[in-house]
Amino acid sequence: MCVDFTDLNKACPKDSYPLPKIDHMVDATAGHTLLSFMDVFFGYPQICLCPEDQEKTAFIMDHSLHYYKMMPFGLTNAGATYQRLVNKLFKPLICQAMEVNVDDMIVKSKAEGDHSCDLQKTFDIL
Repeated sequence: MCVDFTDLNKACPKDSYPLPKIDHMVDATAGHTLLSFMDVFFGYPQICLCPEDQEKTAFIMDHSLHYYKMMPFGLTNAGATYQRLVNKLFKPLICQAMEVNVDDMIVKSKAEGDHSCDLQKTFDIL
């Protein structure tokens, strides 16, 4: 199934929340002994849409009308909304033991023996 959000995206004001630059994320991992890379693409559909915004994602299937209750991928502000959420969630670890770029996350450790502890801190937040 594919839902075209072109008209909705044109009507939405653009969220100017800054997305991180990949080169800064790469530079921030220099000098670390161990890195764990995580792709959390499935985090998007876990963010609830406001009830008043759900009808704006309506689509027709067969003879019925449906809408998203959770944030679908493809909305113009989905990336900024998700980045804001993960920045807030992982604030204590970002730049220390973690780097986050939308749905790509890196847990980093300078000493090999610290890595399991750094990973555990990440999962404790979740």
